[in-house]
Amino acid sequence: MTGPLDGIRIIDLTAMISGPLATMILADQGAEVIKIERPGRGDDTRGWGPPFLKDRTGKETSESAYYLSSNRNKRSVAVDLSSEAGQKLVKQLAARADILVENFKVGDLKRKGLDYASLKACNPGLIYCSISGFGQTGPYASRAGYDFLIQGMGGIMSLTGFPDEDGGTETKAGVGIADVMCGMYASVSILAALNHRHATGLGQYIDMSLFDSQVSWLINQGVAYLISGDVPGRLGNGHPTIVPYETFPASDKSFILAVGNDSQFAKFCKVAGAPELIGNDRFATNADRVRNRKELVPLLRRLTIEKSADEWIALLENEGVPCGPVNDLAGVFSDPHVLARNMRISVPHPLSGDVDLSGSPIRMSETPVSYRRAPPMLGDGTASVLREMLVLSSEDLGE
Repeated sequence: MTGPLDGIRIIDLTAMISGPLATMILADQGAEVIKIERPGRGDDTRGWGPPFLKDRTGKETSESAYYLSSNRNKRSVAVDLSSEAGQKLVKQLAARADILVENFKVGDLKRKGLDYASLKACNPGLIYCSISGFGQTGPYASRAGYDFLIQGMGGIMSLTGFPDEDGGTETKAGVGIADVMCGMYASVSILAALNHRHATGLGQYIDMSLFDSQVSWLINQGVAYLISGDVPGRLGNGHPTIVPYETFPASDKSFILAVGNDSQFAKFCKVAGAPELIGNDRFATNADRVRNRKELVPLLRRLTIEKSADEWIALLENEGVPCGPVNDLAGVFSDPHVLARNMRISVPHPLSGDVDLSGSPIRMSETPVSYRRAPPMLGDGTASVLREMLVLSSEDLGE
C-alpha cells in the first residue's frame, strides 16, 4: 500500500533529533528519504549511548537507541561534504529531489554551494527547509542551539518544576521537547509548501528554529503573560488555571486527578465522601478553586491518602472523573492500550534480527503510515541510491 507522500523524494542533511524526526514523519507517510552522512562516522547520535542495539549474539553494536528513535524508513548515503566531489554529488541528488532538509550551522552550506539559492537555480521546485537553533536572522543567528539551552532561554524551564518553597528548582523536560516540537513544526511547514507547489509549481525556502518553536508552544502560558503582564511561577504538577489538576498521594503511590469542570469536581467530592465541598463558596467553580488552590489542595490530599491509587482510579473512572496512574516506561510499553494502538512496533534489522521502536501516532483511513525500513546502517544505501538516481556505472561507483 502506498502512502500519501509516495513518489516524494527528500534529501536529508540533518542530524540529532529535530531534523531526523521531521523527515521520519514524512518517511512514515511514504516519502523516499535519503539520509546523507559523513563516511566512517555518520550522524553524531549514532554514538550517543548506551544503550546500544545488541546483535543476535548479545553483543553491543554501533547503533544507539538515540539514533534508532528518529531514523526509520530512510536509506543512508555516505558522502564527504568537505570535498568538491561530495558537494557535486549532493547537488546532483538535490536536482532530482522534491525536498531538502538541513540543520548545518548558519552559512555552512552556502560556503559549499549547497544553499537554497544555489540549488534553486537547478531545481526551481525544490522545497528547502533549514533547521537551526535560532533561525537564519536576528542577533542570535550564529549561535549553536541545543535543546537544553533552548528550553532555558525559551521559558519552558521557568514553568517546570516545583516552587522554591517546596524545595524545587527550574527543570527541563525529560525528553528533548524543543527538538521534537521544532521537528513537528518543520514537517507541517514542508507539507504546506508541498501543497503550494502543487498549485504553483514553485518551491520555497523554510527557516525553522528551535527557539521560535519553543516560544510558540508556550501557548496558554505565553498568552496569559502577554494579556496580564504577570510572570507565572512554577507549580510542580499543578495547572495554572484548573484545580484540582495534578498528582495526589494515595496510600501506596501517587495518581493523577484531572478535574476539568465543576460537574467532575462534584462527582469527585461524592466519591471521596466530602459532599460538603461541593456547595462551599470557596470551591464552587473552577475560578474559585484556582483562587483558593492553597486551601483546597491540602484538604484533598488528606482525603486521597485513605485509599490506594488503583482503588481511586477504579472508583473515579466509574463516575467519569478523569484520572490515571503515573506510568514509568515499562508500564507505558506494556500498557494494553499502547499495544492495541500499535505504539510499540518491531521492524527487521540486519544486525539484531529485529528492533523494537515507538510507533507513529498518525492514523489515516485511506493512506496509513508504513514501516518499510529499519533505521539504516551507515552508508547502506550509497551504491543503490547513486546508481538509481544518478545512473552511475560500477566504474563510477568504485571511483
